Amino acid sequence: MSSFKQAFHFNSEQWADLSPISDQEKQVRIDLATAYQLAYLKNWDDGIYTHISAAVPGEDGAYLLNRFGLRFNEVTPQNLVKVNLHCQILTGEGPVNQTGFVIHGAVHAARPDANCVFHLHVDSVIAVSAQIQGLLPISQHALRFYEDIAYHHYQGLALSSDEQVHLVNSLGNKKAILLHNHGSIVCGSSVQQAFYLMDVLDKACKIQVLAGLSANLVHPSQKICELTYKQLCSDGDDEGQLEWPAYQRILLAS
Repeated sequence: MSSFKQAFHFNSEQWADLSPISDQEKQVRIDLATAYQLAYLKNWDDGIYTHISAAVPGEDGAYLLNRFGLRFNEVTPQNLVKVNLHCQILTGEGPVNQTGFVIHGAVHAARPDANCVFHLHVDSVIAVSAQIQGLLPISQHALRFYEDIAYHHYQGLALSSDEQVHLVNSLGNKKAILLHNHGSIVCGSSVQQAFYLMDVLDKACKIQVLAGLSANLVHPSQKICELTYKQLCSDGDDEGQLEWPAYQRILLAS
């Protein structure tokens, strides 16, 4: 049985080191660990780097992050580290990657609606982030982000407070941001929505890379782009919930 399956079929002893812990936090830990494990299966990891975080329900400013040094497939509900916006570890065993504090702390502080934040270095996304045109509206997947994606110029490793300010200013209220020459950040109201959006963004970028930067690409009209975006967002914060059990089955079958 994999480490995740052991954690999924947990008993009270497995959570003893985290006591006291609310049922809500347990569920977020399970969902977040599921997201890490699924991200590994999709080849979204980058060695021991990049992160997925989730806000802890009922604890203002507290969020969960992976321990620095673990691959995504080694993350379990129990070994996630609870931290705060002041770069302090509240529960769990560190260390935590400093760029994780900088990026995720900044987004969680600026965007209370972002209960889950993905920061990944996915090949397809980095490729599109390096293209001047950005994400083009040439697929239905890309239209989910029509006028809902931001861009941020590369400034080296994200380690400073100045970078935090620039990053959140670039992100604004968008669901996603392409970090030029670097990767992406995706925000969701839940782990489920954030994972779904990251999956859609990855596919949109793959399609664009396959299509190439040809002047002969077919672009829908602005009116159709706006209509399709509204249609794709019609579920609101429930986006990703219907898909989540199917994602879980992929993991449990692995």
